[in-house]
Amino acid sequence: MSARHFDVLIIGAGLSGVGAAAHLRRQSPGKSFALIERRQSIGGTWDLFRYPGIRSDSDMFTLGYSFKPWKEEKSIASGGSILNYIKETASEYRLDNHIHYGQKVVSLDWSSPEATWTVITESESDGSQDIFTCNYLMGCTGYYNYDAGYTPAFPGAENFKGQVVHPQKWSDDIDYGNKKVLIIGSGATAVTLVPAMAEHAAHVTMLQRSPSYVATVPEKDVISIRLRKFLPENVVYQMARVRNVGLQRTVYKLSKQRPKIVRKALLAMASKQLGADFDMKHFSPKYNPWEERLCAVPNGDLFKVLKEGKASVITDAIDTFTSNGILLKSGKTIEADIIVTATGLDLQMLGGITPTVDGVQKNISESMIYKGAMLSGLPNMTMIFGYTNSSWTLKADMVSEFTCRLLNYMDKNSIRYCVPEAHQDDIADSPFLDLQSGYVARSADKLPRQGKSAPWKVVQDYFSDIPVLKFSQINDEGLRFVGGREQKNKGVFNTLLSTFS
Repeated sequence: MSARHFDVLIIGAGLSGVGAAAHLRRQSPGKSFALIERRQSIGGTWDLFRYPGIRSDSDMFTLGYSFKPWKEEKSIASGGSILNYIKETASEYRLDNHIHYGQKVVSLDWSSPEATWTVITESESDGSQDIFTCNYLMGCTGYYNYDAGYTPAFPGAENFKGQVVHPQKWSDDIDYGNKKVLIIGSGATAVTLVPAMAEHAAHVTMLQRSPSYVATVPEKDVISIRLRKFLPENVVYQMARVRNVGLQRTVYKLSKQRPKIVRKALLAMASKQLGADFDMKHFSPKYNPWEERLCAVPNGDLFKVLKEGKASVITDAIDTFTSNGILLKSGKTIEADIIVTATGLDLQMLGGITPTVDGVQKNISESMIYKGAMLSGLPNMTMIFGYTNSSWTLKADMVSEFTCRLLNYMDKNSIRYCVPEAHQDDIADSPFLDLQSGYVARSADKLPRQGKSAPWKVVQDYFSDIPVLKFSQINDEGLRFVGGREQKNKGVFNTLLSTFS
């Protein structure tokens, strides 16, 4: 097989991958590139997930790309609208012919002598293999296993006579009209499913082992809608981004500094919408706000269907599945025709691939994350991982911009490759995700580590990351450059020192 070579190879054609390719077009236009996509369509998460009500849990003024204004009225957008936005971006930046569909990456191998990544893919349709090579690799695979979500081993699951489905495997032929639906879970997916399914189901019950914080957010940005009448679209978009990022950061910081105040406010807002008779134990978590991700519901749609009686919530533990539902530890039985296991994602990095460097496997969990963008010991590679306490794309955009700055710097100085290297004093043993959520705890051994201080510390703060990723010097002590004029000059300098010593 003959290899196809590109300057930059992007793995994944979802929100991050399409954004990365567009940034290359804008900032490094001389670079040849290709995107490898396992599925047969563009969009990643927003094409894969088809469950009822699928939507963003972040506003589109911050989840959208920095260079492409979001123009629709709804800022909390449906999955279909987000998918169209991604497709529009791909079309505008002429990316369609650069995407290789149906290609599953099976190996990633770096050669230092050749300063090249070799990527072997396997066709999802016939199992045939292709070889791609590149000078620089961008991992835009997201953070979870696309094959299956996380589902615990429920006792007696084989006894249930109805239908059991994980939201990640939802298909259009699932009929829940006038049926009793039981949703297991309390996270973002569950609080989205409940109001969406309640419109057609006989009744929807959300069964949670423990409560989550749920906050009402406006579905539309009224300020931006009004400003569009007087100001250019791009100006309105940038104003909304700054405003919403500031609000997100304020809530997050206040949650960390004054958790009791934020908790009281969140519970008060929920209680007001649910009514005086509602038992607030179902929305009163034992942990502090933002120790786990905060769930957002547009216009309080979850609270509305609960108050109207179209849905209910139960906080209890599962004893066993039965033929017609679930028996709880409390002895209560919930009858169901359909059980939806909204029990979370199975996290993985780089699509589950363990890369090799000069023939030696590099376990991602043993790497330190550099500026939230690169991994120690892995040359010429960026891994895009967005914010968990704010909109994903805010970070993804900046990491792509940083990568373009790095590529341009390396070209200017004829540098063959670079690799992040941490000193012993920088190394710590903490995952780079600072959340107590179950899906993070389950996957701690799969995640890279973060260090004690910059550039190895992950701050999860947009305003702090701006100077680090957009404006800081490229050649800092965390990166080792190989080849190029800079290295040669250092060699000459060291020679002079040795001559006069």
